[in-house]
Amino acid sequence: MGQFIKYVFASCLGVLLAGFALFGIMGAVIGGLASSGNQAVKVSSNSILELDFSDPIPEKSNNVQRNDFALETDKVLGLHDMIKAVEAAKEDDKIKGIFLDLSSVSGGMGTKASIREALIDFKESGKFIIAYAKYYTQGSYYIASVADKVYLNPVGDMDFRGFASEVTFFKNMLDKMGVKMQVFYAGKFKGASEPYRRTDLSEENRLQIREYISGLYDIFLTDIAESRGIAKTELSRIADQMAIRSPEDALQYKLVDALGYYDEAVNELRVRLDLEEDDKLKSVNIVDYEKGVKKTNYKIKDRIAVVYAEGGINTGTGNAGTIGDEKYMKLLRKIRKDDKIKAVVLRVNSGGGSALASDNIWREMTRIKEKGKPVVVSMGDVAASGGYYIACMADKIYAEEGTITGSIGVVGAIPSAQELMNDKIGITLDTVRTGKYSAGISLGRDISEDERAVIQEGVSRVYQTFKQRVADGRGMNVEQVEQIAQGRVYTGSRALELGLVDEIGGLGDALETAAELAELEEYRTKEYPFIKEPIQELMDQLTGKKDAQIEGLLQKELHDFYPYYQEIKNIKDFKGIQARMPFVIKVTE
Repeated sequence: MGQFIKYVFASCLGVLLAGFALFGIMGAVIGGLASSGNQAVKVSSNSILELDFSDPIPEKSNNVQRNDFALETDKVLGLHDMIKAVEAAKEDDKIKGIFLDLSSVSGGMGTKASIREALIDFKESGKFIIAYAKYYTQGSYYIASVADKVYLNPVGDMDFRGFASEVTFFKNMLDKMGVKMQVFYAGKFKGASEPYRRTDLSEENRLQIREYISGLYDIFLTDIAESRGIAKTELSRIADQMAIRSPEDALQYKLVDALGYYDEAVNELRVRLDLEEDDKLKSVNIVDYEKGVKKTNYKIKDRIAVVYAEGGINTGTGNAGTIGDEKYMKLLRKIRKDDKIKAVVLRVNSGGGSALASDNIWREMTRIKEKGKPVVVSMGDVAASGGYYIACMADKIYAEEGTITGSIGVVGAIPSAQELMNDKIGITLDTVRTGKYSAGISLGRDISEDERAVIQEGVSRVYQTFKQRVADGRGMNVEQVEQIAQGRVYTGSRALELGLVDEIGGLGDALETAAELAELEEYRTKEYPFIKEPIQELMDQLTGKKDAQIEGLLQKELHDFYPYYQEIKNIKDFKGIQARMPFVIKVTE
């Protein structure tokens, strides 16, 4: 017996010591990674700033789902930190030029336009930009067109054929499964329900899509024409005829300046820097460079809160890259009660979601205004439906020309699996009830006409509330709002004409206006929400918080098909009436 106890004790001690050793090793590794990941990189004189866009570009740095358990300590650089880094490089004598690797670019038209404008401003310093890609999408070429010299791989390709928007319809699939989507909506342009009740676009939906992609395409052509010195009509002709069918065509039509491999594009940098053959080319990538950009001056007392609202709007706390109403209500209350914060800039990049969650956030934004703090909105790629709902109360609204906004309308959908259960699986239901409505909603049966009327009444009521919110915020009456509502989507330029936004501009313009309204001569910004550092995200994954890991893995594996997965997931997660974009935006580029 004594021998047995000795062995058990030895085994337990061994496990305990191994555990301490494991945690010690993890602590050392993680500590080293954390310290190395946050240190600024020393920039040598005569250096090149490298930009590549292989990572997603969130509004706020790291506000994305992490992909996996890789020990990543670098930021996923957000749009505005990226722009700040480019602005700093413009004034940095050690940075002589920028190298753009544009083989992959994510983000919408607003994001790309903001990057493009920052690069144009950088060139005003007299510094150069060289662009290279193995393959140019229309979106990546839109950015590349600002460069002093554009390289294309000799066996690569360029896509230049105009814009199209593709909508996926699920009705036939659902019919074959025996599932019926019972749809309720307000606004004849509110096409969010069409994929579940139609097999093609309604005329209203087709009209609004044609209008917004035509507006985006016009911006695209106008900007490229100005940068490349090619007539807009000629660019349109090249696209219509799909004249760019080889790298040689791209060179012939002067969309690129040279056909060359990566090393040849890099050699162009050496030539621009007057380097000898044996001289080392010095460069720094933008993620490392941004770490050394001068941060906030903490001696300044007055603050402007910058609140990033990007992703779907949902009830609850939400995840990274989404807008959970509970999380945002809490932080907005904190902002309202903080006397050091004198104004708020709300940066919106959202196609909406839950109408209830949108109204909860709207309410807290309104309370901030009632406290006497100016509220200014800056719109990113998308600020539509629920995204417009939370913005409409602002003192002033800025949008990019290519922002997608509006979509003032609501929708609800309830699936019925009665046919699936009865005819295909062989399950039947029977109900005893005390009243006509007492059974509530069941997936196993169709909604009755009386129940449909009640639900539609609720949808119409939320739509009326939405229109009233817009009317109050924009100084209109409800009848005026109805003329431009109906769930219709607009570009930022068109929204300006209709009075849905006040100015075309970016986050910097919104901050200047917020400072003016708050009568601040100097201020510092404080950003919300708080985003965990990558190492903290890793620890969450290691300690069992796996939602972000799973979501990140799906995004990594599905690539362009990830939005479709999200759409299907949204159906499962729908709670209550939705103020959501009328379709998944996928402008083919």
